[in-house]
Amino acid sequence: MIAQLTGVVARATAPIVVLDVNGVGYKVAVPLSVLERLPPQGEKVTLLTHLIVREDDLSLYGFLEEIEQKAFELLLSVSGVGPKAALALLSSLGGEGLARAVGSEDERTLVKAPGIGAKTAKLIILALKEKLFALGFERKVEGLAATDKTRQKSGSALLVEDVLSALTNLGYNKNDAQRAADAALDELMKAGGTPEFAPLLRAALNRLTR
Repeated sequence: MIAQLTGVVARATAPIVVLDVNGVGYKVAVPLSVLERLPPQGEKVTLLTHLIVREDDLSLYGFLEEIEQKAFELLLSVSGVGPKAALALLSSLGGEGLARAVGSEDERTLVKAPGIGAKTAKLIILALKEKLFALGFERKVEGLAATDKTRQKSGSALLVEDVLSALTNLGYNKNDAQRAADAALDELMKAGGTPEFAPLLRAALNRLTR
């Protein structure tokens, strides 16, 4: 069982981070909340990991905090929720947003994540309403804002292409993802912001989950 990895960030393309651990590259899938807080390429980081073993595949999922890891594992305990859907939920809503949606029985918010239907949303609420709050999701959302440390992309077209790839990897429809990424970029440019990967991906995700 691989419970933790400490290594150098070799590359990161949502939702995958490749960690170089003593010359061995480990591919780890992470939610957006982790991607936003990763150190720059070439610097060291420790990820708490959850290993999923299948007949033809070994998949690692990584988190910076134990509370994120436990939320992911709780989601996997719900019938009909696989690792890809659990990752999409955490990427779309974050731990706080997930806890709020489940606590308020907000099915409409949950079903906006790829792979989550109405029946599964009901099961998540039923199974996790008390458990998520027991984990300690009581911090204020505004206190969770993370500094974006991802690399800047050269050129808006390449930036949108990377965001589109990340969104489709999370399970969103390609056409919907393209529209969301384009609109998010336009909005960011009009506001005078500097186009960067993580803020643009977050803005596009917000549009897709409205």
